[in-house]
Amino acid sequence: MNDPFVTIDLHGKTQTEAMRIINRALSAAGPGVYQIRLVHGFNRGTSLRDMIWDEYRYHKKVLRVEPGDNPGMTSLVLRELY
Repeated sequence: MNDPFVTIDLHGKTQTEAMRIINRALSAAGPGVYQIRLVHGFNRGTSLRDMIWDEYRYHKKVLRVEPGDNPGMTSLVLRELY
């Protein structure tokens, strides 16, 4: 994974499946990755969004978790983009 902004679609995934995908992306993220954008949707509830905030807020590779460009996205910021 070398793109500075990685986007992962989590629509239709369970929390366990989503965590597996996110953990794999975090492990594969090289030094050139600044953000992982997680598309989880919002019309069917907020369980994935809430899980992302709870599980990855203090993850060792995540600088911070922030809302995305719309309510159905959350971004894991790994590095500052200067």
